[in-house]
Amino acid sequence: MVRMSAEERRESVVRAAIAEFAQRGYYGTSTEAIAKRVGVSQPYLFRLFPGKKAIFAAASLRCVDDVCRALEEAGKGLEGEEALHAMADAYVRLITENPEKLQMQMQTYITVAAAEAEGEHEFGEVVRNGWMKLWEIVHLPLGADVEETTTFMAYGMLINTLAAMGFPPEHRVWEGLYPEARVTGRLEKS
Repeated sequence: MVRMSAEERRESVVRAAIAEFAQRGYYGTSTEAIAKRVGVSQPYLFRLFPGKKAIFAAASLRCVDDVCRALEEAGKGLEGEEALHAMADAYVRLITENPEKLQMQMQTYITVAAAEAEGEHEFGEVVRNGWMKLWEIVHLPLGADVEETTTFMAYGMLINTLAAMGFPPEHRVWEGLYPEARVTGRLEKS
C-alpha cells in the first residue's frame, strides 16, 4: 500500500470538502463528514488545516481557481466574440461536468454574506480577490471593455442561478441567453 504525502492528503480533503460543502453548505457540514469521506480521523484533518473555516476557504478558492483556469485556457489567444463564446462554452462545460463546483460557488456566496452580516470580513475579502482575478481573466480577452465584461459576468451568474435551481438544458428559460447560441447542456452555435 502506497502512503499519501501530506500534500496529497490535503488535496483529498479539498476535493471531499467541495463535495460535502456543496451539498450542505458551511453551517450544515461537519468536519467529521469531511474526514469520513477522505478516510482520515478528525485530528489528522486538523493537522492538515487549522479548522473548518480554513477547509471551507481552501475549497472555495479551489473552485475559483478552477473557473479561472478554465476561462483562461479557453480565451488564450482569442479576442472579442471568439473569446466570449470560447470562455462561455468552457464555463458551461465546467459546471455541467462538475455540478459540485457550481453548488460550491453558490454556497460560497451564501457564506460570505452570512460572515459579512456577522462582521467577519476576512473570508469575504479573500473571495472578492478571487472574483477580481476572474474579472481580469475575462476582461482582457473581451477587449478590456467594462460593459462586455460586466455582461459576461452577469450571464455567468444567471447561468449559475438557473442551473442551481435545476432547470434542464432544454427548458425555455435558457432561450435567448446568448443571442447566437443555445444551451443544450453546453453552448453550441445555432
